[in-house]
Amino acid sequence: MTTATYSVDGMTCAHCVHHVTSEITALPGVNDVQIDLVVGGSSSVTVTSEAPLDPAAVEAAVVEAGYALTPGRSLL
Repeated sequence: MTTATYSVDGMTCAHCVHHVTSEITALPGVNDVQIDLVVGGSSSVTVTSEAPLDPAAVEAAVVEAGYALTPGRSLL
């Protein structure tokens, strides 16, 4: 098992959290997704998976949900 944490900008509500969680959970090997929602800032997204995930795949899932993966700091 491995855990990685990402920052995501643009989420404002539980509906947003649901969309991001659904897209990331659909990635092969993902066991759990936990999101600490920060309205107006970067939300912390912690992903537990069987093996390390390709960061590009995680980014694509976040973008598919309609949000932006941020490199270490908020774009807001």
